[in-house]
Formats: sequence, structure tokens, C-alpha cells
Amino acid sequence: MKKIIIFNWKMNPDSLKEAKQLFNFVSKQIKNEEIVVCPPFVYLSRLASFINKNSKIKLGAQNLFFESQGAYTGEISPKMLKNLGVEYVIIGHSERRRYLKETDEMINKKVLAAAKTGLKTVLCVGEEKHRLGIKNRKLEIKKAKKIIKNQLGKDLKGIHNSLSKIYDFLIVAYEPVWAIGSDNFCHPADAREIIKFIKNILNSKFKTQSQKVLYGGSVDSKNIGSFIKYPEINGVLVGGASLEKNEIKKIIKIAN
Repeated sequence: MKKIIIFNWKMNPDSLKEAKQLFNFVSKQIKNEEIVVCPPFVYLSRLASFINKNSKIKLGAQNLFFESQGAYTGEISPKMLKNLGVEYVIIGHSERRRYLKETDEMINKKVLAAAKTGLKTVLCVGEEKHRLGIKNRKLEIKKAKKIIKNQLGKDLKGIHNSLSKIYDFLIVAYEPVWAIGSDNFCHPADAREIIKFIKNILNSKFKTQSQKVLYGGSVDSKNIGSFIKYPEINGVLVGGASLEKNEIKKIIKIAN
């Protein structure tokens, strides 16, 4: 199975010119990987124009709103994204949970809206607390699993196979919040254990053995190989490193 690499640009770069250059650079690096770029909303329409039918690069959004239209100032509907040529959408990212106070109930509405519109959803889940060392490792993993199970139960409420082909529609990204934007990336063996746990939950809920689960949290060219070597980890969600050309080139090369 091909590894999926999702580049989340967050609130970067500052100009359309820079966005075009970075997008074109990523596109030229692709060989056989599945690469998704998630730029800010303001660049989506212009970058979509660069994608042709034979292009291997995919376009994703960093968020959406759960209504199809209406008086919701500043929001973007699933249909708007779909009509632009967007295929993927990140939902429930920890930064939105933390800074925008998104609840699991809100996230669930967004997941349902994405499913009904046919957008591939990258649902982010993960614990906030940093693990406290080797002695407490098992305890912290146990706590993390409890938090993630609760998130998945709420975030996927009402989602079932009849809404969409669940295998094609849903991707889960495990992102331990304490690891994001730091050098404290999760130990790959721990990530593997938690991702196997997530897959067991998804397999039980959807009666499928093929749901994709990614790792996200300070992924770069130095550590990506340690994660994707495990068959259980289907790819990575990359933040800061997705804005650096040298890192992009190395990440894609390692994944290939």
C-alpha cells in the first residue's frame, strides 16, 4: 500500500507567489506516493488550476463548516470546496480544538457534512499530555488510548458505511498534541501501538480491515523513516517541514 503524505501549510506562506512556487516544487518531486497539499483557503482556487487529470498531487483544505450554505460569515462550505476541486479536508486538528475551541460535537457535524459531500476526511485525534518517561510510559499510553477512544466515539457518531464508502472516505491522523511544533516527536513504537489501537476501533465499528491511519507530530526527514517503516502506519501528516524545500524533497524521497 502506498504511503500517504499530507502537507499541512497551516497559515503559510504570506503570498500567492510563494504558494505557487512551493506547490509546483512539491508536484515535481512526486513519483509513486500519494501526496496531499493543504494550503490556506485563499490559495485553493489558484492552486487548483495547476492540477490536471494526470497530476499525482492532490488538494486538501484545512477545515470546513458543517452547513451547505447560509448566513455563516467567514465560513466555507463542503460544496464550495468540492466545486473548487478539493478532494481532502482536515477536520479536528488540535490547533482548532485548542485555539478555536472546537468541540467533538462540532467536529462530528463537520465529519458528517464531509461524508455527505464526498470529501475525503482526515480526522485528527490525540492526547495533550506529554508522556513522563520510561517508568510512566505504559500508564501514559493507557491514558492516551482512553482519550482517543472517547474522541473517536464522539467524532464519528452517526457515521456508517451507507453514508460513503468508508474505506475511501475516512483517514484518521493520530497527533499527540504535545509533539506538535516541538522536537518531542512520539516514539515510533508508541505511535505504532496507538495506531493499531485506533485501527481496532475502526475495524470494529465499520467491519473493515483496511482503514488508513497516519501519524502527525513534528514529522520531518530525520524521523519519517522510523514511522513509515511500520506497515500499520499508513503515512504522515506533516506541518512545519512541509514549508521547507529541502525537507519536502527528502521526505518524499524517503517515503518512496
